[in-house]
Amino acid sequence: MLQRVAVVGAGAAGLCAARHILARPNRFWPPVVFELSDHVGGTWCYDERAGMLDDKQVHSSMYRDLSFLPHQEVQRYLESYCLSHDIRPHIRFSVMVENVKPVDEERARWEVTSSDLSGCQKTELFDAVFVCSGHYSEPHIPEIPGLENFKGQVLHSHLYRFAEPFSGRSVVVLGAKASGLDISMELARVGAKVILSHRRPRLTFPLPCGIQQSSEVVAVEADGRIRFQDDSRSHADVLMFCTGYVYKFPFLDAGQLGLEIHDHTVSPLYRYLLPPAFPSLFFIGICKIICPFPNFNCQVQFALAVLDGSVILPSQAEMEEEARRELQEKVSRGVEQRHLLVLDQDQWDYCRSLADAANFPPLCPAVCSLYKEVAHQRQIHPQNYRMRNYRLLSDTEWELRD
Repeated sequence: MLQRVAVVGAGAAGLCAARHILARPNRFWPPVVFELSDHVGGTWCYDERAGMLDDKQVHSSMYRDLSFLPHQEVQRYLESYCLSHDIRPHIRFSVMVENVKPVDEERARWEVTSSDLSGCQKTELFDAVFVCSGHYSEPHIPEIPGLENFKGQVLHSHLYRFAEPFSGRSVVVLGAKASGLDISMELARVGAKVILSHRRPRLTFPLPCGIQQSSEVVAVEADGRIRFQDDSRSHADVLMFCTGYVYKFPFLDAGQLGLEIHDHTVSPLYRYLLPPAFPSLFFIGICKIICPFPNFNCQVQFALAVLDGSVILPSQAEMEEEARRELQEKVSRGVEQRHLLVLDQDQWDYCRSLADAANFPPLCPAVCSLYKEVAHQRQIHPQNYRMRNYRLLSDTEWELRD
């Protein structure tokens, strides 16, 4: 009997899921893809607007000059991918998923309630659900004592679009990972005075003139000055949080699914994919610090192999134990709670294990080596690594183009 699958989100992960479902017409009905916006691409679709518009949240966190690859190229690729695999007819645009709940534990069927722009609700039954709604739309704002005393502008990078409005202003940027470093350099180029505050080891590569490193922010004084861990203080016009995002799935009841969803963790998830109690619900792309599109591709194929019976899962208890053991092993290595879903260099073994279990082709070695090359160049040349162009020669080789 053909299975009916709901896909929440028409970003990269959702499009990947839809493509692979459509490629298996002997196993699955065409998918129903629910998309809150009126376009495909998810966070890659740049919207100059930010925040709440007409009582509707702008979910994209993309900023204008985000590069490598430029978001315009990625968006064009996703639109082309959607067209080439004939996915668009299966997408319901401007539709919000309000509730996803299991209705039959034995067959693990799902009741999905959605509503359109007019508020008209619709409830349908599915055999499986792919959650592809992303995790870059709900900003994480760390607690800072006295933050209410700050007299300038407070914002999260989620609301940042371009640097020009900050020209000539003093900006304290909290966080020196990808977005914090990237945005700091953009701000410096337009003449902002930037204090890059973080608790990582001091960055050793050269930073542009106009960026000063500092220890982490610990409080805001009564007079509005920002106090850092080294007990120095500074006035600023802007306090910008580049502090990442939290997991939020308002259409799911975590307790009902046997899950704990906190700001930075979702557990237990077997293979970082599915709740052991409900193995026909799949979270695609929930891990952090990954090469995203290849990761989605592997996760989706493994998930569909579970649904079609090609992969036989362990018992619920065994899956729960493996998921908890995986996280506990990270904790024993000193990994902080908020980083438990970071894969980084573990992503390659992870994707290989999914391919081996579900018997699909593994990622080609060139994907891994090129990803590592770009990461290396970003570390040593953060201002100009984007100027380097590469060309794939084979599954194992790439070259730097002039």
